[in-house]
Amino acid sequence: MRLGIAGLGCRYGDRVALDDVSLEVRPGEIVGLLGPNGAGKSSLLRTVAGLQPPAGGRVQVDGHDLAAEPLAVRRALGYAPEEPAFYEELSAAEHLAFVAGVRGLEPSGAEARAHELCGRLGLAGRLDEPVRRFSHGMRKKLTFAAAVLHRPPLLLCDEALEGFDVPAALAAREELLALARGGTGVLFSSHAAGMVERLCDRAVMLAHGRVVRVLSRDDWGGADRGPSVLEREFLSLPPPPAATPGAAPAPPPSPPRAG
Repeated sequence: MRLGIAGLGCRYGDRVALDDVSLEVRPGEIVGLLGPNGAGKSSLLRTVAGLQPPAGGRVQVDGHDLAAEPLAVRRALGYAPEEPAFYEELSAAEHLAFVAGVRGLEPSGAEARAHELCGRLGLAGRLDEPVRRFSHGMRKKLTFAAAVLHRPPLLLCDEALEGFDVPAALAAREELLALARGGTGVLFSSHAAGMVERLCDRAVMLAHGRVVRVLSRDDWGGADRGPSVLEREFLSLPPPPAATPGAAPAPPPSPPRAG
């Protein structure tokens, strides 16, 4: 599904957050947003998601104008915000079931998809816990799972993989590439140039709320999309030993002797 952004503006009082931003995301394409803090990446994604009104310009998703048809646009979207937000007393499984209900997904298929995603992201053993017990990284994983649960035609990711451990980051990248192969357009913001380099088809660079450069994979040499050398080394580490039920914890190692 195509995303078209034309002349988009955004202001917070006297401060200009977005200044005449235009870009597109084509079906099956992953477009990275790069820029320093305050460049306008989150403002762009929040505006496209319909969470804040633009000061000018247009957002269209598959021909539907956000201003004229906000529900049609939002139905097409998946959105992983930078700051996760949950009903804290719900468990992870309950949160994903709630999202599935809002999206009108078939319950048993949505539950199977949720378990599959959470297993790959390292949350399988925590699905029945309330979200209030989750660390920041676990909340980010759950936010990502909720955003991709319905395989959206268009996905917005705002620092979506920040806080992920290496296996979860690789699993999330694989999910994004699989969605793109199925026709999903992805707009993916990150502070990590290496992440955009490995994942994205094009990179849009923002500075002071403006698009200053657009690059394709050919421009930066088309880095391999598989695990990096360090990621492969990390994955080769032996897993921690399984705890024996009822066993006492192992004593800490003795300090080295002097001399």
